[in-house]
Formats: sequence, structure tokens, C-alpha cells
Amino acid sequence: MHTLDKGCYSSANNEAERDVFHRASQILEERHLRGKEPYNSNVIKDFLTYKLAHYEREVFSIIFLNEKGHFIEYLELFYGTINAASVYPREVVRAALETKAFSLVLSHNHPSGEPEPSSADIRLTERLQKALAIIDVDVKDHIVVGKECVSFSERGLL
Repeated sequence: MHTLDKGCYSSANNEAERDVFHRASQILEERHLRGKEPYNSNVIKDFLTYKLAHYEREVFSIIFLNEKGHFIEYLELFYGTINAASVYPREVVRAALETKAFSLVLSHNHPSGEPEPSSADIRLTERLQKALAIIDVDVKDHIVVGKECVSFSERGLL
């Protein structure tokens, strides 16, 4: 379910719907991410959709993975405004070291519902890749969540 129709996306602002999204993300985490399955792009997109699509402001999050591509942790690291979030490479590197991540998936939402990565999103991803390369942590993907998910990896942007 990594595509949301406009009605679902814009109406996810009431408490009951946020609870449904939260529970759906918990189920995906319990059944797929915390299982023995390695990284699966479609499951990650579904999980991130449920986690991020309902926010009315930008949220930058990370999924940390071990050397076998298995889920370690999901962390919402930065919260912004309706169209931007300040992301600090130092904090991303610190979180990667604390979780002992081998690789990670960057993600953030676009509250407008438009998932197309901006030039600022692309520049940020490049900065984070460079910072993380110093500590040998691979960026598997950067996924932008809107009415649907856009994967930097699938677009050849990584």
C-alpha cells in the first residue's frame, strides 16, 4: 500500500485514522521488519507510508539495518514545518553509530502529498551519503512519502 489516494492522505488528520496508521505500521514491523527477512523495498515503502503520510509537517526519519539487511530500529530524528525540516548530518552519523548500523534508509514526508524530490532533498542526500561513508555506513535508499512513495534508489539518484 505505498500509494495513498488523496482522500486517505488528506483525511488522516483525526485521531482514529492516525491510530489505524500507527497499528498498521506496528503490524508491518512485527511481521516483516523484525522477522528474518532482509531489506525489502516494498515492505519499507508500506511501513514508511503508515508512519509518515499522516503528518501535517515534514518529518525526517531513518531505518537502521544490520550487516544482513535486517531491521534494527526506526527513528524519527527531525521535525520541521509544512515544507521543510532541518537535518543535521552530525546527528544522523551519531544515530548510525549508536545503533551500530551497517546501512540505512533515509526517509521524509512531503505534507503537500507531492512526492517528487526537491533539489534540496537531493543535495541533502548527497551530504548525508558523504558523511556516512566516512564511518562505512551505506545509504540504501532515501524514500519520499507523499500520495505515493518515491525511491531515490529506483530513480537512480543514489
